[in-house]
Amino acid sequence: MMDWINPLLCAVLGYLLGAIPFGLLVTRLAGLGDVRQIGSGNIGATNVLRTGKKWAAALTLLLDGGKGAVAVLLAQRLAGVDGAVIAGAAAVVGHIFPVWLGFNGGKGVATFFGVMLAAYWPAGLLAIATWLLVAYIWKISSLAALAAAALTPTYAILLGELSYGLLAMGLAVIIFITHRENIHRLWRGEEPRIGAKSDA
Repeated sequence: MMDWINPLLCAVLGYLLGAIPFGLLVTRLAGLGDVRQIGSGNIGATNVLRTGKKWAAALTLLLDGGKGAVAVLLAQRLAGVDGAVIAGAAAVVGHIFPVWLGFNGGKGVATFFGVMLAAYWPAGLLAIATWLLVAYIWKISSLAALAAAALTPTYAILLGELSYGLLAMGLAVIIFITHRENIHRLWRGEEPRIGAKSDA
């Protein structure tokens, strides 16, 4: 029975941290209203940017990434690599399905980056570099996120971190699912560019 306690604690810890809706909290505290009522209705940094406040979007990005990183680092101390993997996955799930918002949250990209940076920083840095490069060339946030998510498992595995590579693989599947509407728009050539008010 004791063997299940630490993994369970890591899962609960990761989920509760991931479920903190920083995008909603930042916009409300800044007097910008309910971010769910604008743009895509998403609570992530991309939608917060549509308020016109770049600082709010940047703060949301840092906080959403930070909660994933904190979940991983705390779980590593509690239960090692296995705990970090569990907490990291749970943090992304918590961000996407926060209990406080009726299980309707963000798409998990910033939290994914935070998780990977804390779990295995070389793969995390390569993931962010991939996002920046694709975003710079094509100016499409969702395409950059999908490219980063797809390549991060390969980065981790090639660098010799199989456990974190498998974590990245599972998270990549989740991110592709949360971006299914974006993928349809990309296929049709209708996906808005970064900063467009209708960008989802």
